[in-house]
Amino acid sequence: MSVLRGKKVLLGITAGIAAYKTASLVRLFIKAGAQVKVIMTPAAKDFITPLTLSTLSKNEVLSSFTHEENENQTWNSHVELGLWADFMLIAPATANTLSKMATGNSDNFLLATYLSAKCPVFFAPAMDLDMYQHPSTKNSFSTLQEFGNIMVPAGTGELASGLTGEGRMAEPEEIIVFLEEHFSANLPLKGKKILVTAGPTYEAIDPVRFIGNHSSGKMGFELAHIAAEMGAEVILVSGPTHLQLGNKEIGLIRVVSTQEMFEAVTERFDEVDVVIAAAAVSDYKPKTVADKKIKKSEEELNLKLTKTQDILKELGKRKKHQKLIGFALETNDELENARGKLQRKNLDFIVLNSMRDEGAGFKKDTNKISIVYPDREKKFELKPKKEVARDILNEVAELLNA
Repeated sequence: MSVLRGKKVLLGITAGIAAYKTASLVRLFIKAGAQVKVIMTPAAKDFITPLTLSTLSKNEVLSSFTHEENENQTWNSHVELGLWADFMLIAPATANTLSKMATGNSDNFLLATYLSAKCPVFFAPAMDLDMYQHPSTKNSFSTLQEFGNIMVPAGTGELASGLTGEGRMAEPEEIIVFLEEHFSANLPLKGKKILVTAGPTYEAIDPVRFIGNHSSGKMGFELAHIAAEMGAEVILVSGPTHLQLGNKEIGLIRVVSTQEMFEAVTERFDEVDVVIAAAAVSDYKPKTVADKKIKKSEEELNLKLTKTQDILKELGKRKKHQKLIGFALETNDELENARGKLQRKNLDFIVLNSMRDEGAGFKKDTNKISIVYPDREKKFELKPKKEVARDILNEVAELLNA
């Protein structure tokens, strides 16, 4: 999954022949999972139509503060756009626009938005060879980078003038790679390998019946997605669930029983940096499993249960460099029980949630947690599980960087 997935991109297009490449650029952003809004300078419309870009981006293309053709004019807020974006990219960035950006000359809607932007700003120069080499252009490059703007280097090749040299706007694929590398470099879990367990485990009674619990796997799946988003290589070991992964880069191993989950996790334990055990593993299983369906003949059915393999305890015994995170879903004496589990299983921290908290527990889209360390406790408000996953993984990142 691209690190651009979910990012809000503000694409500024100026009046250069390379503007024709922005159709492909918008498509690549959308394919990467980004949201795109486009601003054009008025003269840029001579090179590519707003209709093309609005169709590809699925958003209206803006080029002025008002819709001049609409008698009931509404104000297009450059400030709101600057606050909406996760980053702004000006491509192509002509010598004219670069000079105005460097001097603060705000004579069109795109430049006003640029001066209002609170997000990172990238620019991809595009101009002829002599313009690119001119001292005034070099000065614009230098000034903008001193402001903190990031330059996407121009390529060398055949130019619109017929000359060959530096000044050709980077190709759309090159721009996407440049942005992905930029954002990946600062990801807090980049270079780390994380194993997450999710969902329930089922323990067979006979070929059609089992002992299980109500876990949906939502928390574990969100943890896997956010860990990948934060740069980690992720393995997800999941018990039975209807959930599907939205990221093909995550390695998914589906299991059914506690023993299968134990084998999948311990086999990979030595190669990972972190294990987050979010699965609701069955604590007991039938001592014997019938090889045929048990018929309903008696008023009572007695099952003798035996303990399942304690995955977390075994990992706690084996751990060396790894960070080990557990979960505790409690109904009473929550903090005391969580601290006991934290100590017994040699965990780095434990995520505590209570069935008594409304909005927490199985099959919910929200959760309310506390993160319990050996020496302290951090409480969090009720949040969507995606945000809970981010809170947990921010704590993991701090542990790894401590």
